Amino acid sequence: MLKNIVLFLLIFAIFGVTSAISPTFASGYNLDIMARWTGLYGIMAIGAAFVIIAGGIDLSMGSMVALVGVQFGILINDQQMNPYAAMILVLIGASLIGLGYGLLITKLKLQPFVVTLCGLLVLRSLARFLAHDDKISNFVQPEGGTDISYLTGMDFCWIPLPLWMLAAVGIVSALVLNKTTFGRYLKALGNNEQAARYSGINTDLITIAAYMICAFLAGVSAILFAIDLNSVGPNEAGTFYELYAIAAAVLGGCSLRGGTGSILGVLLGTAILRELYQAIETLQFSELEGTVIGLVILAGVIADEIIRRVVDARRRRQEKGVPAEVPAKSS
Repeated sequence: MLKNIVLFLLIFAIFGVTSAISPTFASGYNLDIMARWTGLYGIMAIGAAFVIIAGGIDLSMGSMVALVGVQFGILINDQQMNPYAAMILVLIGASLIGLGYGLLITKLKLQPFVVTLCGLLVLRSLARFLAHDDKISNFVQPEGGTDISYLTGMDFCWIPLPLWMLAAVGIVSALVLNKTTFGRYLKALGNNEQAARYSGINTDLITIAAYMICAFLAGVSAILFAIDLNSVGPNEAGTFYELYAIAAAVLGGCSLRGGTGSILGVLLGTAILRELYQAIETLQFSELEGTVIGLVILAGVIADEIIRRVVDARRRRQEKGVPAEVPAKSS
């Protein structure tokens, strides 16, 4: 809870400092961009959080964005498919990829890092092959077709629709994580897989479900990115997006060791990253974008390590019967 309050205050601090240096940062146009793209990135970051809490990692989310976006554009432009039917089809495909990751990790006992790193390369190559290394565009408002631009371009109560979508996904995800048996099992798996298995939890099924959720939400983000840009380039679409998702999850309190994480923290982490990106662009320091992301991930890992050591030290003292704090003797 304290960490979420700190993140919330940090959002206001970054906004205040950047606005003082460059008043255009607080313009309606800038705020609209930040809100809309926070929604797009946040949905993907929530998916990353499920995998990280389970003790895994997914490095292929950016390539998933490229592949799903390319497939979505091809189905509408070349196959003349209804865009809503195309959405369902590509999301099923994304979920099946997540299923494949889960099976490789649980049944063949492959490391998640290796599996998803291979996925990063394979999915990107497939996107380039399907698109013939060319951009696919003009599928949002096709001639005589269904206009779907409202999904990212419309505002409701002055708030962009993608941010409302993020709020809905966040509420459902928080309920699943904190109020369901699946959520409890997911955290138990991340804390100690062997202990979870001995306690009767089907750890393989939970792992597979986590990767399917991650892939599905990456697919949702891919569709929204494609609609917002009305263009998908197989080479550049989704590049380094997995780093944004992982950074947002880590900044929001998800431990890379697994077992802990907060959906609210992930949302706040995503908002901070998008705010930092927009601040860098406004102040014309775009070359430092990678530096900022790297430092954010490093800071999150350092904080996680410090917290772990403090908790472990306190637990050892309690096991030895020594209280965490010894009150001073009264004279």
